Amino acid sequence: MNEIVRARVALLAALLVAAAPIACSKPADTAPAPLAGAKIGGAFRLTDQDGRTVTDASLAGKYRVMYFGYTFCPDVCPTDMQTLGAGLRAFEAKDAARGAKVVPVFVTVDPERDTPAVLKPFVAAFHPRMIGLTGSPAAIAAVAKDYAIYYEKEPPAPGGGYMVQHSRVAYLMDPQGKPLVLIPVDKTPDDVAADLGRWVR
Repeated sequence: MNEIVRARVALLAALLVAAAPIACSKPADTAPAPLAGAKIGGAFRLTDQDGRTVTDASLAGKYRVMYFGYTFCPDVCPTDMQTLGAGLRAFEAKDAARGAKVVPVFVTVDPERDTPAVLKPFVAAFHPRMIGLTGSPAAIAAVAKDYAIYYEKEPPAPGGGYMVQHSRVAYLMDPQGKPLVLIPVDKTPDDVAADLGRWVR
């Protein structure tokens, strides 16, 4: 009798141990997004690399990764766009349906030089669905403010060129244009793909 009782107790203990992680842990997909409720984003009306008008409403129903930079950036912006493009391609390879819901968007902070003709080959180099956006200086300033982006043009160099200091962030926005999380374009394509896999439904 004692042996039967001991066996039942051992079995019950084993079941409780096995069930504990399920009962106590919170599924990742129910965790709130890190940027949920943040006042980031807003309405905009800009011009894409093909000269077409693009608004926030044009992207409704799609997740979008919003990155602000400029094509004359000597190192950071091209590197980040390479990482973003490669990460999105890796995510698409694993889940084509969810990958198709993501639109990478590059918004220039240097509209004087970044015309649609300049943006077109730049964004095409990183992902076939990447959108490049430009506009008037006032329109760019407004959208940068809505997305909490800092940028400032430096004094011209002796040769006449100039650099633009700017925030280095990539926001993943949900299909309603609300912020979800920062995409780690400063890390690796695998990190980008992992975050897209976690937050894109």
